Amino acid sequence: MEEETVFPAAKIVFSLVLGGFLLLFLWLFDDLVLKPKRLRSKLEKQGIRGPRPSILYGNLSEMKRLVQLKKQTAFEKYSEERFHAWPPTVFPHLEKWRNEYGPNFLYSTGNIQILSITDPDSVKELSLCISPDLGKPSYLSRDRGPLLGRGILTSNGPYWSSQRKIIAPEFYLDKVKGMVNLMVESTLTMLQKWENITENMEGKAEITVDEDLRTLSADIISRACFGSSHVEGEKIFTKLQELQRVMSKGNIGVPGLRYIPNKHNKEIWKLEREIDSMILEIVKKRNDDGYRKDLLQLLLDAAADSGEDSNIPADITPDKFIVDNCKNIYFAGHETTATSASWCLMTLAAYPEWQARAREEVLEICGYDIPTADMLRNMKVLTMVIQETLRLYPPVAYRSREALQDIQLKDIAIPKGVNIQVPVAIMHQLQDLWGSDVHQFKPDRFVNGIADSCSVPQAYMPFGVGPRTCVGQHFAMAELKVFLSLILSKFRISLSSKYQHSPAFRLVIQPEHGVIVHLQKL
Repeated sequence: MEEETVFPAAKIVFSLVLGGFLLLFLWLFDDLVLKPKRLRSKLEKQGIRGPRPSILYGNLSEMKRLVQLKKQTAFEKYSEERFHAWPPTVFPHLEKWRNEYGPNFLYSTGNIQILSITDPDSVKELSLCISPDLGKPSYLSRDRGPLLGRGILTSNGPYWSSQRKIIAPEFYLDKVKGMVNLMVESTLTMLQKWENITENMEGKAEITVDEDLRTLSADIISRACFGSSHVEGEKIFTKLQELQRVMSKGNIGVPGLRYIPNKHNKEIWKLEREIDSMILEIVKKRNDDGYRKDLLQLLLDAAADSGEDSNIPADITPDKFIVDNCKNIYFAGHETTATSASWCLMTLAAYPEWQARAREEVLEICGYDIPTADMLRNMKVLTMVIQETLRLYPPVAYRSREALQDIQLKDIAIPKGVNIQVPVAIMHQLQDLWGSDVHQFKPDRFVNGIADSCSVPQAYMPFGVGPRTCVGQHFAMAELKVFLSLILSKFRISLSSKYQHSPAFRLVIQPEHGVIVHLQKL
């Protein structure tokens, strides 16, 4: 009798397990095969084509193969015509598919379907679109979660609006003006180190500038936004840089891959825990020390006020709200600015005539005084040099959006779930937009401002596009001007023969082997 009772129970359990596996299989089949096929079909019917993807990995294998092939091609020397024409070497898959399928084409990373647009009119339409149906891609908070979480760089809707209302005012122009003295102080401290090195080397020294610029940028953003010295923030920046390096080696869009406890993921999880703990330790010290009116305090106040009336989602704890946004500000305000400063030094060193013009302007405006906010505003030549450097070496490789609902972009009906991607470096080097001298370093193309720099000014996007334009662009430009004006007033710069020109994609566009320059004390 007992055996007869147990047998039906076992059958029920078996049936439930089997049913669970069947549901899981059907969900995976829809997610990996049917849904991507539906999305691609809707775009293909409109004439948008692309390489055929594989199940699970999409076009990732082909992308890696093309990158490996291109790595065997060395970059030309800096004096040659196509020195700056690096995007086809770093993103050979985009160049190949654009030539093969047209300016707007389709490809996939894992099960993420990406509509890449380089048609200027489509890019202009995207930049002018303010619809809430177009937002940041979900993979940023999912696959890049350990680095970015659900902070201002990755969130959408009312939650994003709330974050922007807190953070953006801290980077308004009038606030940035009040931070210039702080930027000058930090920069002079770093340059004193360089002066000591050159004095010990009889007035001339060879320096790899990248790490010093990261340290400088970290010190400035820490002191400006979080009230902490670089001594407290140094480990956070080091760990974030390490996490960025590790995550740049991974694949995005492959379902379930980020949950596998392999060596790669374990390293990511370990770094994430360490970074979160460091940020919360600074928060704890802030609570112990008392009130300071800065960005960190505004984040703390917003987290404390979270409740039913706030736009903070229920699954975002106060600690996560603070940590995610701190990581976003650290990453966006530190890494991208430091990298841009390295590229600016490279271009000034490579083009002594522009270096001389910029130095003459700095000395005319500042004399022997330290730069002020008003002085920075009058540095037209230096502004053009920075703008042209950001055109040739934009720190962020892609501007990405996701169709949160079905949406019309120009003459393309984009279904919900498709990611829209603008490859910034390619847009910045399209001959149709910039002219036959597109691969040349010509800062005077910006002499009348960005609006007259090319035929479609919306295609110039070093700080983003549309309503999601970087809130810290005034801060970044001021920081770059302070650093460059001070170094020009103290040193003559030239490229070392050891410098290897090799831009690389590490979530941002970096000089792979660093920028090595000769500094000669003036």
